[in-house]
Amino acid sequence: MTFTGLVGQDGSSFEASRLDRDAPFYVAGHRGLVGSAIWRKLEAEGFTNLIGRSSSELDLTDRQAVFAFMAEARPRYVVLAAAKVGGILANSTYPADFLSVNLQIQVNLMDAAVEVEVERLLFLGSSCIYPKFAPQPISEDALLTGYLEETNDAYAIAKIAGIMQVQAVRRQFGLPWISAMPTNLYGPGDNFSPLGSHVLPALIRRYDEAADAGVTTVTNWGTGTPRREFLHVDDMADACLHLLENYDGPEQVNVGTGSDVTIREIAETVARVVDYDGETQWDTTKPDGTPQKLLDVSRLANAGWTARISLEDGLRSTVQWYREHHSSLRG
Repeated sequence: MTFTGLVGQDGSSFEASRLDRDAPFYVAGHRGLVGSAIWRKLEAEGFTNLIGRSSSELDLTDRQAVFAFMAEARPRYVVLAAAKVGGILANSTYPADFLSVNLQIQVNLMDAAVEVEVERLLFLGSSCIYPKFAPQPISEDALLTGYLEETNDAYAIAKIAGIMQVQAVRRQFGLPWISAMPTNLYGPGDNFSPLGSHVLPALIRRYDEAADAGVTTVTNWGTGTPRREFLHVDDMADACLHLLENYDGPEQVNVGTGSDVTIREIAETVARVVDYDGETQWDTTKPDGTPQKLLDVSRLANAGWTARISLEDGLRSTVQWYREHHSSLRG
């Protein structure tokens, strides 16, 4: 495949332009939190040839099946949003699963995408790729400069390997693929399971159930002092399409809001949004995780994109979605 446009130092070639709305576009993980938001965004933007496969239809850890699917579908564009994900408890309990499954998904899909010469691929990672004590806000240059947070280091290593594979493909094959590293995401389609969810959906479920049951005390893990940045998943989807149409480079791009709050502050906000008026206690025997994870989003801003959905507005819409879908949610 021959590309025309800008040629980077790594040999890739790319011309910033509007993606072909009629070209086959595969969203791996289209039923997950991020993938479903990207699917909604692409539909809203007029893409007519979207391709998605559920895990029951295509096992992404099955290399032969992935290659057969890609050879048949031959997508021009791919967003790799499929991943095994979870919170502190899940990552701490099943590190081998998080490492192995995510590596298999990434290697299989990207190898198959090279085989069919996918023109534009966006690999989605996580802000946990950065060192536990990285200078704040965290710039893309902080990658591989220090030790990872122990509670999710296996998942982080898998995502770092994905970034490296994108860079290697750019160097070896000249394909203008890119990587994006989102901050903590939330919104419609999240995992609200008590054992498998991330902090924000876990707090939403905990406080909403407490308010509904009239429970007078809610207990959260840790001290409440770590600071976290939260991005609504619809903003993330908008950023993904923007990057696909406007950014090219071997380095990953941080995607976030550029501001953060303490876990205690976010718990108070969730309690207010769900109308919980009881007491909040903190179990300091449980781990806090990384003390702060605020992303430097200047590279993203320079590419012409900034977040639009405020935390308060995003939380209210997410709580509404959670209540409307409560009976059908996981866990």
